[in-house]
Amino acid sequence: MNKLSIEEEKRFLSPGKHLMMGNEAMSEGAITAGLKFFGGYPITPSTEVIEHLAKRLPEVGGCCMQMEDELASINSVIGASLVGVKAMTATSGPGLSLMAETISMAANLEVPFVFCDVQRNGPGTGYVTEPHHNDIGFIRFSGNGEFQVIALAPMTCQELFDLTITAFNFAETYRCPVFILSDAYLGHLHEVVNVPSKEELQKRIIERKLPEDTSGRMFSYQDNVSGEYIIPKPPQMGTEYCPGLFLHQPHGPDGLPTPKPMEFIQVIMEKINTNKDKICLIDKYLLDDAEIVIISYGLPVRASYRAVDIARKEGIKVGIFRLITVWPFPEEKVREIVKNAKAVIVPELNYTGYIAEQIERVTNIETPVIKIPNVCEFHHPDLILKHIKEVAK
Repeated sequence: MNKLSIEEEKRFLSPGKHLMMGNEAMSEGAITAGLKFFGGYPITPSTEVIEHLAKRLPEVGGCCMQMEDELASINSVIGASLVGVKAMTATSGPGLSLMAETISMAANLEVPFVFCDVQRNGPGTGYVTEPHHNDIGFIRFSGNGEFQVIALAPMTCQELFDLTITAFNFAETYRCPVFILSDAYLGHLHEVVNVPSKEELQKRIIERKLPEDTSGRMFSYQDNVSGEYIIPKPPQMGTEYCPGLFLHQPHGPDGLPTPKPMEFIQVIMEKINTNKDKICLIDKYLLDDAEIVIISYGLPVRASYRAVDIARKEGIKVGIFRLITVWPFPEEKVREIVKNAKAVIVPELNYTGYIAEQIERVTNIETPVIKIPNVCEFHHPDLILKHIKEVAK
């Protein structure tokens, strides 16, 4: 390992156990990943993110800027990323709404950045301190046009730390918007976070590097021979590794406008679709003999574990398939898990059942997909257990 500067050393907390609020754990994960610029605007329940980073980023040679609004925030993040630093923002639902246009522009230009959405009740202003996973659909289609995003759903403060590092790695690798799906409960939860050693963390992190390709191909393209989708390192303004134009319209790998928008859309979609096996993180619990499958993400999974443990003691064969990556949706993995299921139970912290709809799409028509919606209220294990027992009769 190269010797680090004093500022770089401060990226890494002392190894061991730290009591952290969820918003702070996410912020420390970002700093550990190499965050150097945060542009944001205070909004409940994400405000602790900008408060924490305002103190911590200057210590590691970074910059935290409170912008005049969410429009300026997301554009400042894109600008920072284009000059070669890892950048992110954090907000909640109304702020996300304002940022949508620039998110689609960043997807077009393949600008890597990370976005933490600490979700709250909606639509409109809603109850600003209540959790509501109602941005799930919006995040998937977070702007005009067609493009792919990556969205990760932590369920603990430990995962807010760990998966934020993963989010930055995905942003560097796939050059698309990467979302961390937090919420008002998780962001304000206080839990112990076990921080690994600096050496272990350095092995995990993909650092920002200058592009290796000097041929002028600064954006993703499909190789004519292998058919593979090639994703170059992101260009950096102020260096020779920078296209002459950043036009957010259909373009080729050199950044110049292309008369073939179909090929352009195909590239920014398929660079993600063809890498789903690497991107779609999942976890399984007691699924080997399960006849009933619970599929969930985020906080509802925590209640599901308790419900499954109780049901198992009563002889009911039920297990959990957890989505850590929500988008892109791992349809092949889900299809395989549910193909012989007696029923699928989907607890979500929203009324619509955004992920339940995706599960219905890949599930046998005769297999019931049972939604357990909740809004602004954490699922109790007894509620999930009640549905398990009804199916098991």
